[in-house]
Amino acid sequence: MAEKKQTFFKKMRSKYRLVIMNDQTFEEKLSLRLSRLNVFVITGVTAILLIFTTIYLIAFTPLKEYIPGYADFDTRMEVYNLLSKADSLEHVLMVKNAYITNIKHVLQGHEALSEHPPVPEPNDLGRDVIFSRSAADSILRKEMESLPAYELSFIPESERVLGTTSQSIRNFFFFPPLRGTVTSNFNPAEGHYGVDIVAPRNEAVKATLDGTVVISTWSLEAGYTIAIQHQSNLISVYKHNSVLLKNEGDFVKAGEVIAIIGETGLYTTGIHLHFELWFNGMPVNPREYISF
Repeated sequence: MAEKKQTFFKKMRSKYRLVIMNDQTFEEKLSLRLSRLNVFVITGVTAILLIFTTIYLIAFTPLKEYIPGYADFDTRMEVYNLLSKADSLEHVLMVKNAYITNIKHVLQGHEALSEHPPVPEPNDLGRDVIFSRSAADSILRKEMESLPAYELSFIPESERVLGTTSQSIRNFFFFPPLRGTVTSNFNPAEGHYGVDIVAPRNEAVKATLDGTVVISTWSLEAGYTIAIQHQSNLISVYKHNSVLLKNEGDFVKAGEVIAIIGETGLYTTGIHLHFELWFNGMPVNPREYISF
């Protein structure tokens, strides 16, 4: 056995010469002395460097935003801010145009226009839609503008009243936990308090909002289940997973992978995700706020 080991290491250290020469003149252009051990070491180090370089580029550079399906949750906030700035610039342009029009009327001997241009309302998708502003709308705008940045979805406990559940939840920017086909809808009358989403095997399940994992367990009926507590008394639940990637007490960001889709539990009918949203202790229909 010892002789075999010595023979093996001897072969690994045996030197070989790699020669590159001109095929016509046989002139030697390059000569390298190599051993099998050198080749293995150089190949291994190169592979490790390539792996670390790839991980660094994906994790710490803007290139990660070009990866399909990567969770860039701040993009929607940036779009919202850009739309607000565009609406403000549009209003400034309208005011200046009205000012120039008034000057032309005065120079031509006509009376100046007394009407001011309407203030454009921020719109969701950049459509040129202008609505009249009501008193209630102005009050709501002041309330929302007084909130800190990135806290647009915060609703004080004292202001939560019965009947405002729908409007309160619409202030959140939900991240779809899974892209797939909804096969079973929200139906509280039949005890189905969420939606079933079918997707390919081993698809990643992602957190819909920032929050803290409060349940990460397995049950006979729902299989591997994970639940996340979000702000404003909102809880999201993800059932029938094959693997759970987060533990109770972990803080997760919106779009962060928390589980892998599966078919565990007695109530499963195949590979799918059962997703629920609970607001102030009441189930709500996720399809009203999230596009799957």
